[in-house]
Amino acid sequence: MKLQIARGLFLICALAVCTAAAAAWEEPRTIVFSKAEAARQCALPRVVKQEVAVQPDQDLLLFLFGMRQGLRSQG
Repeated sequence: MKLQIARGLFLICALAVCTAAAAAWEEPRTIVFSKAEAARQCALPRVVKQEVAVQPDQDLLLFLFGMRQGLRSQG
């Protein structure tokens, strides 16, 4: 195989790979969902549709502080 043919095939393959990568690269946009939009997008079974009061965990701040301390470097 001549060098010019090999270079041409390599160039075509490289362009094909770059084109496929550019077409497949999808960065999601930042979207804020409202409660009404969530109801339309994620249909829940009838059993789960009733509103349930959720109480926040009182130890959440302590948990987050502990997680932050674990992320610090040990050195």
